[in-house]
Amino acid sequence: MKTILRALTLLLVPVAAFAAPAQQEAVHHYTVDQLLATTVYSGSSFSPDGHKILVSSSKSGAINVFAIPVDGGEPVQLTDSKVNAANAEGYYPADERFLYSSDQGGNEQSHLYVKAPDGTVRDLTPGDKLRATFLSWRHDEKGFFFLSNERDPRAFDLYEMPLDGGPKKLLYTNNGGYQIIDVSPDRRWVSLDKKNTNADSDVYLYDRTVGTTKLISPEAAQGTEVDNNSGPFSPDGKSLLYTTDQGAEFAYLMRYDLATGERREVLRSDWGVSKANYSRNGRVLVVAVNRDGHQELHLFDAATLHPMELPMSSKGLPEGFVSSVDFSHDGKLMAFYNGSSAPKDLWVSNRETGQVRRLTHSLSADIDPADIIEAEVVRFKSYDGVVVPGLLYKPRDASPAHKVPAVVSVHGGPGDQSQVGYNELIQFLVNHGYAVYAINNRGSSGYGKTFYSLDDRKHGNADLDDCVESKKMLTATGWIDPDRIAILGGSYGGYMVLAALTFRPQEFKAGVDLYGISNWLRTLQSIPAWWGPIRTALFKEIGDPERDADYLKKISPLFHADRIERPLLVLQGANDPRVLKAESDTIVEAVRKKGVPVEYLIFENEGHGFKRRDTKEKAFTAVLGFLDKYLKGA
Repeated sequence: MKTILRALTLLLVPVAAFAAPAQQEAVHHYTVDQLLATTVYSGSSFSPDGHKILVSSSKSGAINVFAIPVDGGEPVQLTDSKVNAANAEGYYPADERFLYSSDQGGNEQSHLYVKAPDGTVRDLTPGDKLRATFLSWRHDEKGFFFLSNERDPRAFDLYEMPLDGGPKKLLYTNNGGYQIIDVSPDRRWVSLDKKNTNADSDVYLYDRTVGTTKLISPEAAQGTEVDNNSGPFSPDGKSLLYTTDQGAEFAYLMRYDLATGERREVLRSDWGVSKANYSRNGRVLVVAVNRDGHQELHLFDAATLHPMELPMSSKGLPEGFVSSVDFSHDGKLMAFYNGSSAPKDLWVSNRETGQVRRLTHSLSADIDPADIIEAEVVRFKSYDGVVVPGLLYKPRDASPAHKVPAVVSVHGGPGDQSQVGYNELIQFLVNHGYAVYAINNRGSSGYGKTFYSLDDRKHGNADLDDCVESKKMLTATGWIDPDRIAILGGSYGGYMVLAALTFRPQEFKAGVDLYGISNWLRTLQSIPAWWGPIRTALFKEIGDPERDADYLKKISPLFHADRIERPLLVLQGANDPRVLKAESDTIVEAVRKKGVPVEYLIFENEGHGFKRRDTKEKAFTAVLGFLDKYLKGA
């Protein structure tokens, strides 16, 4: 532990490095309509002929499926959902039918649909109480694999379906609490992950020919935790990739030989390898490394592991990070997203000619790209010497002569990570004069397994005090007003907001809670059955609602709401299956009874996180108005 702290201390960034220039910069403030005119694109799947790329996009106001011509041109809308998000899964291997998934108003009970070129749509996974998710196409392209909890709400079984939409076939009945990850090209092997705790998991292989399951990741020494996670099977079907942090702080990439059982290290970085995958033709290995809140992609020749070049700025790309790589069927074209502070745009590269073409322009034409604020990685020593990282966003007009209010933004999880990338709400607040510090408090992923475990059974206490301690760093910048700092967060971050106002009632000027947990007993008891082993891991990390009821009440803001004295804004999706609407209803009622100012907005047809543009307009407007009222006195 001490070694880790010393290493992190070397990475401390002096606060003076972020001192503002003496002259105040002119700022163009954008309306919420201008900001949300920006389009979000995600995913990529080449059509069989390589002429189009299938994506999900917010261009219509709700998430829908679009086709983008590879040679340039306007995106063509293929679905027309007004309420429910339609998420692209991929083109069929030999024609222009495509798969997409959709739930009902954010309830996360997703189904898989196929849409044909003539416009007909078919629900391939009908049922009232199931969740179905796409896994992958068969290696021979004669069908696809998907997961469904139709048989048992607590477990996802593995199915395959032929391309003609014929009857599905059950390939694996999941009675062991596993997560199904991949299927080998010959369909003999199924890779499985078993989640034991938040920091300990194992990799198994199920042999369909004999019906046996075996552990393939090394058994950890007694009393130690090792996080092993399956990757893809190799295109030749001879091996399986997986990541492990055995004997290390960060995960590295391993290969397991299916015939011999030999394990061999493939790639190790000074940061964590987060995932790996092969191109469709199997010739390229794509590896993602989580480097200090940045996702770095690396390409390798799959046969030799020789590094391959990514498109660089010399080929016409703006500065930013390449992500979400996908390849055409023949491997000649590579689709990828590029961007860091600004919204990501989709590009395509011809790997034979080197030509690079930009296919989307996500940022609203009303917004000057120079007004988008880059995040600065800033660390500080917390109350006990632990070094805590985060992303600091500085308004253009902030200076010692013009000190600005600030917001400490807490991510969800609890083990998620605030990463570099475009965030609509953060950019909106920074554009309107708020510094934002997206803290990666102890317990965040991406900084090694020691840091990740520092908040176990200490939630709303050890991690919360990191948020409180960050105020000293913000004040030391010289351009942030220490008397005008609020806290904001969603999901687990929303819990941190409520915990801050409850257990550290005078530390923050106000709190903005987006669908946060107020009562851990109720939340842990109501976790959807299909969370399966993740639910068990959460019990071990946070507390078991049966055995640890007293402790969970102790850290639940609802049972101590009489301590809250600072203003609170709560935003909640009506259909949220993870943090039930009752979590927000009850805390709002309790705070109102005390007479503390509280504002409450409920959004119909939304679940855990807000997807629709009209929802975001109302939510962002409410957040800015609330902060202006209590931090600026507007």
